[in-house]
Amino acid sequence: MLQLAEADHVEILVLVDNVTDNLSSVPDYVDNEVPRLWKRGLRLWSGRCMCCAAHGLSCAITATRGDTVRTLLFDTGPDDWVFERNVERLGFDMGSVEALVLSHGHWDHAGAMLRALEMIALRNGGCAIPTYMHPGMYRTRAMKAPDGSMRPFGDVPSAAQLEQAGARVIHATEPQLLLDDLFYLSGEIPRVTPFETGMPGQMRRTEDGQDWEPDPLLIDERFVAISVKDKGVIVLTACSHAGVVNVMTHARECFAGRALHGVIGGFHLSGGNERVIPDTVAALRSFELKTIAAGHCTGWRAVNALAGAFGDAVVPTAVGKRYRF
Repeated sequence: MLQLAEADHVEILVLVDNVTDNLSSVPDYVDNEVPRLWKRGLRLWSGRCMCCAAHGLSCAITATRGDTVRTLLFDTGPDDWVFERNVERLGFDMGSVEALVLSHGHWDHAGAMLRALEMIALRNGGCAIPTYMHPGMYRTRAMKAPDGSMRPFGDVPSAAQLEQAGARVIHATEPQLLLDDLFYLSGEIPRVTPFETGMPGQMRRTEDGQDWEPDPLLIDERFVAISVKDKGVIVLTACSHAGVVNVMTHARECFAGRALHGVIGGFHLSGGNERVIPDTVAALRSFELKTIAAGHCTGWRAVNALAGAFGDAVVPTAVGKRYRF
Protein backbone atom coordinates (compact mmCIF):
# COMPACT_ATOMS: atom_id res chain seq x y z
CA MET A 1 0.00 0.00 0.00
CA LEU A 2 1.28 3.48 -0.85
CA GLN A 3 2.36 5.45 2.22
CA LEU A 4 1.20 9.06 2.03
CA ALA A 5 3.58 11.39 3.87
CA GLU A 6 2.21 13.70 6.53
CA ALA A 7 2.36 17.45 5.92
CA ASP A 8 2.88 19.97 8.71
CA HIS A 9 0.60 22.49 7.00
CA VAL A 10 -1.62 22.58 3.91
CA GLU A 11 -3.18 25.52 2.09
CA ILE A 12 -5.87 25.15 -0.56
CA LEU A 13 -6.62 28.19 -2.72
CA VAL A 14 -9.76 28.11 -4.87
CA LEU A 15 -8.83 29.63 -8.23
CA VAL A 16 -12.07 28.83 -10.07
CA ASP A 17 -15.52 27.94 -8.76
CA ASN A 18 -19.16 28.45 -9.68
CA VAL A 19 -19.71 31.18 -7.11
CA THR A 20 -18.10 34.24 -5.61
CA ASP A 21 -18.90 35.07 -1.98
CA ASN A 22 -17.11 37.81 -0.09
CA LEU A 23 -19.80 38.55 2.47
CA SER A 24 -20.51 35.29 4.30
CA SER A 25 -18.67 34.73 7.56
CA VAL A 26 -16.00 32.04 7.64
CA PRO A 27 -14.15 30.15 10.41
CA ASP A 28 -10.65 31.15 11.47
CA TYR A 29 -8.94 28.68 9.15
CA VAL A 30 -10.59 30.12 6.01
CA ASP A 31 -10.02 33.46 4.26
CA ASN A 32 -12.35 35.05 1.72
CA GLU A 33 -11.16 36.72 -1.49
CA VAL A 34 -11.27 40.37 -0.36
CA PRO A 35 -8.85 40.11 2.60
CA ARG A 36 -6.33 38.54 0.24
CA LEU A 37 -6.80 41.34 -2.29
CA TRP A 38 -6.49 43.95 0.47
CA LYS A 39 -3.17 42.48 1.59
CA ARG A 40 -2.00 42.71 -2.00
CA GLY A 41 -2.65 46.46 -2.10
CA LEU A 42 -6.31 46.81 -3.07
CA ARG A 43 -7.57 50.24 -1.94
CA LEU A 44 -10.58 50.76 -4.19
CA TRP A 45 -13.13 47.96 -4.18
CA SER A 46 -14.71 47.59 -7.64
CA GLY A 47 -15.59 44.92 -10.15
CA ARG A 48 -12.37 45.53 -12.02
CA CYS A 49 -10.43 44.19 -9.07
CA MET A 50 -12.44 41.09 -8.33
CA CYS A 51 -12.22 37.49 -9.44
CA CYS A 52 -14.85 35.92 -11.69
CA ALA A 53 -17.00 32.89 -11.03
CA ALA A 54 -17.50 30.30 -13.77
CA HIS A 55 -18.95 26.82 -14.04
CA GLY A 56 -15.96 24.72 -13.12
CA LEU A 57 -13.30 24.13 -10.48
CA SER A 58 -9.60 24.71 -9.98
CA CYS A 59 -7.61 24.55 -6.75
CA ALA A 60 -3.96 25.16 -5.93
CA ILE A 61 -2.84 22.87 -3.09
CA THR A 62 0.37 23.68 -1.20
CA ALA A 63 1.76 21.18 1.30
CA THR A 64 4.61 22.01 3.69
CA ARG A 65 6.73 19.51 5.57
CA GLY A 66 9.71 20.98 7.37
CA ASP A 67 11.62 22.98 4.78
CA THR A 68 9.92 21.19 1.90
CA VAL A 69 7.12 23.07 0.11
CA ARG A 70 5.28 21.47 -2.79
CA THR A 71 2.38 22.85 -4.86
CA LEU A 72 -0.01 20.93 -7.08
CA LEU A 73 -2.64 22.37 -9.42
CA PHE A 74 -5.88 20.38 -9.30
CA ASP A 75 -7.91 21.09 -12.44
CA THR A 76 -8.02 24.43 -14.25
CA GLY A 77 -11.67 25.37 -14.65
CA PRO A 78 -13.48 25.90 -17.96
CA ASP A 79 -11.89 28.90 -19.60
CA ASP A 80 -8.49 30.55 -20.21
CA TRP A 81 -9.72 34.08 -19.49
CA VAL A 82 -11.35 33.24 -16.16
CA PHE A 83 -8.38 31.19 -14.98
CA GLU A 84 -5.79 33.80 -15.92
CA ARG A 85 -7.81 36.69 -14.49
CA ASN A 86 -8.32 34.94 -11.16
CA VAL A 87 -4.69 33.88 -10.87
CA GLU A 88 -3.64 37.47 -11.52
CA ARG A 89 -6.13 39.02 -9.08
CA LEU A 90 -5.24 36.56 -6.32
CA GLY A 91 -1.51 36.96 -6.85
CA PHE A 92 -0.96 33.24 -7.11
CA ASP A 93 2.55 32.34 -8.33
CA MET A 94 2.11 29.88 -11.18
CA GLY A 95 5.87 29.26 -11.05
CA SER A 96 5.34 27.42 -7.77
CA VAL A 97 3.26 24.70 -9.45
CA GLU A 98 5.25 21.46 -9.75
CA ALA A 99 2.53 19.12 -11.00
CA LEU A 100 -0.91 19.28 -12.57
CA VAL A 101 -3.71 16.75 -12.06
CA LEU A 102 -6.87 16.55 -14.15
CA SER A 103 -9.59 14.92 -12.07
CA HIS A 104 -11.73 13.65 -14.97
CA GLY A 105 -12.42 14.26 -18.63
CA HIS A 106 -14.88 17.16 -18.61
CA TRP A 107 -14.40 20.58 -20.17
CA ASP A 108 -15.35 22.53 -17.02
CA HIS A 109 -12.22 21.15 -15.35
CA ALA A 110 -9.89 20.98 -18.34
CA GLY A 111 -10.76 24.08 -20.39
CA ALA A 112 -7.79 26.16 -19.24
CA MET A 113 -5.17 23.41 -19.10
CA LEU A 114 -3.14 24.60 -22.07
CA ARG A 115 -3.04 28.19 -20.85
CA ALA A 116 -2.20 27.07 -17.31
CA LEU A 117 0.75 25.06 -18.60
CA GLU A 118 1.96 28.04 -20.63
CA MET A 119 1.71 30.28 -17.57
CA ILE A 120 3.70 27.79 -15.49
CA ALA A 121 6.40 27.51 -18.16
CA LEU A 122 6.73 31.29 -18.35
CA ARG A 123 7.46 31.40 -14.62
CA ASN A 124 9.58 28.28 -14.10
CA GLY A 125 12.10 28.74 -16.91
CA GLY A 126 10.38 26.39 -19.33
CA CYS A 127 10.65 23.20 -17.25
CA ALA A 128 8.21 20.49 -18.25
CA ILE A 129 5.42 19.93 -15.73
CA PRO A 130 4.32 16.40 -14.78
CA THR A 131 0.67 16.26 -15.82
CA TYR A 132 -1.34 13.30 -14.56
CA MET A 133 -4.07 11.97 -16.83
CA HIS A 134 -6.26 8.88 -17.01
CA PRO A 135 -6.14 7.38 -20.53
CA GLY A 136 -9.94 7.37 -20.71
CA MET A 137 -10.24 11.14 -20.41
CA TYR A 138 -9.79 11.95 -24.08
CA ARG A 139 -12.98 10.43 -25.49
CA THR A 140 -15.54 12.87 -26.87
CA ARG A 141 -18.53 12.95 -24.54
CA ALA A 142 -22.10 14.13 -24.83
CA MET A 143 -25.46 14.15 -23.08
CA LYS A 144 -28.31 12.35 -24.77
CA ALA A 145 -31.31 14.68 -25.13
CA PRO A 146 -34.90 13.47 -24.63
CA ASP A 147 -35.37 13.42 -28.41
CA GLY A 148 -32.38 11.08 -28.79
CA SER A 149 -30.01 13.69 -30.22
CA MET A 150 -26.52 14.19 -28.79
CA ARG A 151 -25.29 17.39 -27.17
CA PRO A 152 -21.50 17.05 -27.36
CA PHE A 153 -19.07 18.38 -24.74
CA GLY A 154 -15.83 20.14 -25.54
CA ASP A 155 -12.93 17.70 -25.63
CA VAL A 156 -10.08 17.52 -23.15
CA PRO A 157 -6.77 18.60 -24.76
CA SER A 158 -4.92 15.71 -26.34
CA ALA A 159 -1.65 14.40 -24.90
CA ALA A 160 0.19 15.95 -27.85
CA GLN A 161 -1.41 19.35 -27.21
CA LEU A 162 -0.55 19.16 -23.53
CA GLU A 163 3.07 18.29 -24.24
CA GLN A 164 3.36 21.10 -26.77
CA ALA A 165 2.17 23.50 -24.04
CA GLY A 166 4.81 22.28 -21.59
CA ALA A 167 3.45 19.11 -19.99
CA ARG A 168 5.16 15.81 -19.35
CA VAL A 169 2.07 13.65 -19.61
CA ILE A 170 1.80 10.65 -17.28
CA HIS A 171 -1.04 8.21 -17.91
CA ALA A 172 -2.19 5.83 -15.19
CA THR A 173 -5.25 4.04 -13.88
CA GLU A 174 -3.65 3.02 -10.57
CA PRO A 175 -2.96 5.22 -7.52
CA GLN A 176 0.27 7.22 -7.31
CA LEU A 177 2.19 9.34 -4.82
CA LEU A 178 3.32 12.75 -6.09
CA LEU A 179 5.78 15.46 -5.02
CA ASP A 180 7.80 13.87 -2.21
CA ASP A 181 4.87 11.60 -1.34
CA LEU A 182 2.87 14.57 0.00
CA PHE A 183 0.01 14.06 -2.47
CA TYR A 184 -1.96 10.91 -3.16
CA LEU A 185 -3.65 10.58 -6.54
CA SER A 186 -6.23 7.83 -6.45
CA GLY A 187 -6.81 5.20 -9.03
CA GLU A 188 -10.26 4.39 -10.35
CA ILE A 189 -12.87 4.72 -7.60
CA PRO A 190 -14.89 1.58 -6.75
CA ARG A 191 -18.67 2.02 -6.97
CA VAL A 192 -20.18 0.36 -3.91
CA THR A 193 -23.23 2.40 -2.88
CA PRO A 194 -26.63 1.45 -4.32
CA PHE A 195 -27.80 5.04 -4.80
CA GLU A 196 -24.82 6.74 -6.50
CA THR A 197 -25.27 5.95 -10.19
CA GLY A 198 -22.94 8.45 -11.85
CA MET A 199 -24.22 10.70 -14.62
CA PRO A 200 -27.20 9.01 -16.30
CA GLY A 201 -27.59 10.05 -19.92
CA GLN A 202 -23.91 10.70 -20.54
CA MET A 203 -22.54 9.10 -23.69
CA ARG A 204 -19.09 8.83 -25.23
CA ARG A 205 -17.74 8.13 -28.68
CA THR A 206 -16.88 4.52 -29.37
CA GLU A 207 -13.22 3.64 -29.85
CA ASP A 208 -13.61 3.77 -33.64
CA GLY A 209 -15.27 7.22 -33.40
CA GLN A 210 -18.25 6.10 -35.48
CA ASP A 211 -20.95 5.75 -32.84
CA TRP A 212 -21.96 6.54 -29.28
CA GLU A 213 -22.08 4.31 -26.19
CA PRO A 214 -23.40 4.85 -22.64
CA ASP A 215 -20.84 6.32 -20.22
CA PRO A 216 -22.67 7.14 -16.96
CA LEU A 217 -19.93 6.04 -14.56
CA LEU A 218 -16.98 8.22 -15.69
CA ILE A 219 -14.48 5.60 -14.61
CA ASP A 220 -11.63 8.04 -15.38
CA GLU A 221 -12.52 10.18 -12.34
CA ARG A 222 -9.93 10.32 -9.51
CA PHE A 223 -9.41 12.24 -6.29
CA VAL A 224 -6.38 13.82 -4.63
CA ALA A 225 -5.67 13.40 -0.92
CA ILE A 226 -3.26 15.01 1.53
CA SER A 227 -2.57 14.15 5.16
CA VAL A 228 -2.11 16.90 7.74
CA LYS A 229 -0.36 16.48 11.08
CA ASP A 230 -2.73 16.35 14.07
CA LYS A 231 -5.78 16.50 11.79
CA GLY A 232 -5.96 13.70 9.25
CA VAL A 233 -6.64 13.20 5.58
CA ILE A 234 -8.27 15.84 3.39
CA VAL A 235 -9.83 14.64 0.14
CA LEU A 236 -10.26 16.83 -2.93
CA THR A 237 -12.99 15.54 -5.19
CA ALA A 238 -13.61 17.75 -8.18
CA CYS A 239 -17.04 16.55 -9.25
CA SER A 240 -17.86 13.30 -7.41
CA HIS A 241 -19.40 11.63 -10.44
CA ALA A 242 -18.45 8.45 -8.61
CA GLY A 243 -20.57 9.70 -5.72
CA VAL A 244 -19.05 11.55 -2.79
CA VAL A 245 -19.86 8.65 -0.48
CA ASN A 246 -18.04 6.24 -2.81
CA VAL A 247 -15.14 8.69 -2.88
CA MET A 248 -14.93 8.91 0.91
CA THR A 249 -15.46 5.17 1.36
CA HIS A 250 -12.52 4.48 -0.95
CA ALA A 251 -10.42 7.11 0.84
CA ARG A 252 -11.15 5.44 4.18
CA GLU A 253 -9.96 2.13 2.74
CA CYS A 254 -6.84 3.72 1.24
CA PHE A 255 -5.86 5.37 4.54
CA ALA A 256 -6.93 2.80 7.10
CA GLY A 257 -5.99 3.95 10.58
CA ARG A 258 -6.01 7.65 9.71
CA ALA A 259 -8.90 9.97 10.39
CA LEU A 260 -10.63 11.61 7.45
CA HIS A 261 -10.61 15.29 8.36
CA GLY A 262 -12.42 16.85 5.41
CA VAL A 263 -13.63 16.80 1.85
CA ILE A 264 -13.43 19.68 -0.62
CA GLY A 265 -14.93 20.05 -4.10
CA GLY A 266 -18.01 19.33 -6.13
CA PHE A 267 -20.44 16.68 -4.91
CA HIS A 268 -22.66 16.65 -8.02
CA LEU A 269 -25.92 16.63 -6.08
CA SER A 270 -27.71 19.04 -8.40
CA GLY A 271 -30.13 18.34 -11.24
CA GLY A 272 -31.11 14.70 -11.50
CA ASN A 273 -28.91 13.78 -8.55
CA GLU A 274 -30.96 15.89 -6.13
CA ARG A 275 -32.95 12.71 -5.47
CA VAL A 276 -29.99 11.19 -3.59
CA ILE A 277 -29.34 14.15 -1.28
CA PRO A 278 -31.02 12.48 1.75
CA ASP A 279 -29.09 9.22 1.22
CA THR A 280 -25.83 11.12 0.76
CA VAL A 281 -26.27 13.23 3.89
CA ALA A 282 -27.13 10.17 5.95
CA ALA A 283 -24.14 8.18 4.66
CA LEU A 284 -21.66 11.02 5.23
CA ARG A 285 -22.35 10.97 8.97
CA SER A 286 -20.20 7.89 9.42
CA PHE A 287 -17.05 9.76 8.36
CA GLU A 288 -17.28 12.34 11.19
CA LEU A 289 -15.80 15.05 8.98
CA LYS A 290 -14.59 18.33 10.47
CA THR A 291 -14.68 20.21 7.15
CA ILE A 292 -17.17 19.81 4.32
CA ALA A 293 -16.26 22.38 1.68
CA ALA A 294 -18.93 21.70 -0.92
CA GLY A 295 -18.92 23.74 -4.12
CA HIS A 296 -18.97 23.75 -7.91
CA CYS A 297 -21.65 21.22 -8.96
CA THR A 298 -23.01 20.44 -5.50
CA GLY A 299 -26.12 22.63 -5.90
CA TRP A 300 -27.84 24.89 -3.38
CA ARG A 301 -30.35 22.29 -2.24
CA ALA A 302 -27.57 19.91 -1.25
CA VAL A 303 -25.51 22.66 0.42
CA ASN A 304 -28.57 23.60 2.49
CA ALA A 305 -29.15 19.99 3.46
CA LEU A 306 -25.50 19.53 4.40
CA ALA A 307 -25.48 22.71 6.48
CA GLY A 308 -28.62 21.58 8.28
CA ALA A 309 -27.05 18.23 9.10
CA PHE A 310 -23.45 19.19 9.82
CA GLY A 311 -23.63 22.81 10.95
CA ASP A 312 -20.36 24.74 11.12
CA ALA A 313 -18.41 21.91 9.48
CA VAL A 314 -19.90 23.08 6.17
CA VAL A 315 -17.81 25.88 4.65
CA PRO A 316 -18.77 26.08 0.96
CA THR A 317 -16.10 26.87 -1.61
CA ALA A 318 -16.04 30.15 -3.53
CA VAL A 319 -13.57 31.86 -5.83
CA GLY A 320 -10.57 33.19 -3.91
CA LYS A 321 -11.22 31.30 -0.69
CA ARG A 322 -8.16 29.93 1.08
CA TYR A 323 -8.39 26.98 3.46
CA ARG A 324 -5.54 26.55 5.93
CA PHE A 325 -5.04 23.25 7.74
